[in-house]
Amino acid sequence: MTQKKFVTIYETLRADIIESPISYGTQLPSEYEMVETYDASRETVRKALNLLVRDGMIQKIRGKGSFVIYQGLTEFPFTDLTSFREVQQGLGLQHETEVKVLERISAGDVPRVKEALNVTQSTVLWHVIRTRKINDKVKIIDEDYLIEAIVPGLTLDIVKTSLYAYVEDVLGLDISYSNKSITFEAFGDLEYEMFGDVAPPYTATVRGIVHLKDTTQFQYNISRHLATEFKFKDFSRRHKI
Repeated sequence: MTQKKFVTIYETLRADIIESPISYGTQLPSEYEMVETYDASRETVRKALNLLVRDGMIQKIRGKGSFVIYQGLTEFPFTDLTSFREVQQGLGLQHETEVKVLERISAGDVPRVKEALNVTQSTVLWHVIRTRKINDKVKIIDEDYLIEAIVPGLTLDIVKTSLYAYVEDVLGLDISYSNKSITFEAFGDLEYEMFGDVAPPYTATVRGIVHLKDTTQFQYNISRHLATEFKFKDFSRRHKI
């Protein structure tokens, strides 16, 4: 079956927006120009543009035209347990990771983490803070606490590349599942320092406790996303009782 023309136009424009030939804030050609460019009817062009509006890629402004509002959002798989590097590879994203903190601390210094991981006051934890940038702007702050006895030998290179690759491929551990929650929170000092002066100053914050195959809890993760640029996808099926 031949693909409908409006879908072809939609996919062409969507690819150009995601891959940045058409960047944030750019005004798209007029509907009349697109009719000429794609040798299509005005109704066909409008159907393609409406799909881009649905996807949050563009905004139509009456009397002015269509403008790109997509800013490289990360569609992070909220219900999956996936490393950031795997998300990059799967979506073709070009983010830069920068390690801000790599240190050892006592669990007693972070009571919430101590309780979440069910460890003693004196348990040694790795504390890691990494930023994820695109176009030199911080989009995500990832903060991790890992039990050192389970994940020894961390280095700057390891945490910059992929923690999970190290845990699974080098240490030979099986990462199995996590429990996650999401809240929307006002900026604190860390967020202002990393994200800068952003309006509105709120994050979509995902907290997760990660378990090994034997159910051992070994990691507490806090992933902070700009609230205006956070998007997660899930699938739910209704089951009748």
